Amino acid sequence: MSMVEIPTPAVVLERCDIQPSPDTAAELTRPIIHFDMPWFYFHPVQRLLFFDLPCSKPHFLETILPKLKESLTQTLNHFLPLAGNIIQPLNSRGPFFRFAVGDSVSLTIAESNSDFNHLTGNHPRVSDEFYACVPQLPGETYVRRHHHGVCFGFTNHHAIGDASSIVRFIKAWASVNKFGHDAKLIDDKLVPYYDRTAVEDPEGLDKIYWNLIKRSRVVESPPISFPLNKLRQTFVITKDEVQKLKNFVQEKRPGKHITSFTVTCAMVWRRKQRRWRTTSQNSSASPPTAADAEPAVTGGVLRNCLAFVKAESTHGLLKGNDGFVTAAECIGEAIQRTVYNEKGILDGAEKWPLEFGKLIGKRLFGVAGSPRFDLYDADYGWGRPKKFESPSIDGDTSMSLCKSRDFEGGLEIGLSRPEKDLSAFAAIFTEQLGKL
Repeated sequence: MSMVEIPTPAVVLERCDIQPSPDTAAELTRPIIHFDMPWFYFHPVQRLLFFDLPCSKPHFLETILPKLKESLTQTLNHFLPLAGNIIQPLNSRGPFFRFAVGDSVSLTIAESNSDFNHLTGNHPRVSDEFYACVPQLPGETYVRRHHHGVCFGFTNHHAIGDASSIVRFIKAWASVNKFGHDAKLIDDKLVPYYDRTAVEDPEGLDKIYWNLIKRSRVVESPPISFPLNKLRQTFVITKDEVQKLKNFVQEKRPGKHITSFTVTCAMVWRRKQRRWRTTSQNSSASPPTAADAEPAVTGGVLRNCLAFVKAESTHGLLKGNDGFVTAAECIGEAIQRTVYNEKGILDGAEKWPLEFGKLIGKRLFGVAGSPRFDLYDADYGWGRPKKFESPSIDGDTSMSLCKSRDFEGGLEIGLSRPEKDLSAFAAIFTEQLGKL
């Protein structure tokens, strides 16, 4: 496929609505709190999980699909907000999510003639190709009789739950489908916790954020338009390589907060600075990310429990010979200031929306995912996924990050960039690891 082709659409075989069991589900209403509100106008989050599952079309439709539907019904009994709706009544005290009996999750079954082995590789692939697997992609194409594998596409509104919440849902569904019941969810601590009162709000952040949202102009993410003119590639880094990167930084900046997250993000941040050109060596660049702020409660929390972390440096410093070390140091210090703040992780949170609004127009990149997330652990009964991809990063300058499938303690970095930029990062990636 050339860089200018529109992605081949999938044939939609069925669209249906999956409801939680009406005999166990009851109406549920919970407030949207300050952790959730910043994500109101964030673009939808998309995840793809590819499973190596050769089978015929009749076998999939007659045997596998009914079990997936039934297990999804059972799983949704514990994840009611995912089937509900976000309500934004501007004349009330604040927004809330509500599940009513009869609400459902949309499930689309589609078939694509894309090359399964090509899509599940780590080599550069045209980003457009993956949208045949993203939910709600319209269109039809030629159908092969036999399947090479299955791709699960997930799209969710970020305000209803962060990555930790959605990963928990994906693993819960996998568990129910594999074992045929939901009893194991409690043992594995996959059952979510909905009580918002566990999160204190002494500074009145709910009211502050909601008033800002009501006064601000709604800016929603533009729809994806093809061609994207980008390639998607996965870079795998082993546990030993991560440790060597950390040692490399600690030798030059002893005593700094250096983790797997900081060094992997630093490699990408530094590369972006070397690509960007500017006449000012003092122009700033920032990779905003989010830190886990989940309180100690029983079970998981289906919501956003994130604190914003902003690291800044200058173009001149980041493109220099010690740019990688500088980037890692800046990210580590930003995390240290927020996560380990003696006054608490929410110190200064009332200013977060305004501070990040000031970053619009600057050279930014974000991080989707975490070294803690292991989606390759989601087993629906067919073994581990063959590949994870995050289409969400196509729309901005983010990178995806997750645990490696094949290397214990390793990580996968996902990038979607123009071809020249991607090739340049591959060279920098190899160069940096070669110095270790």
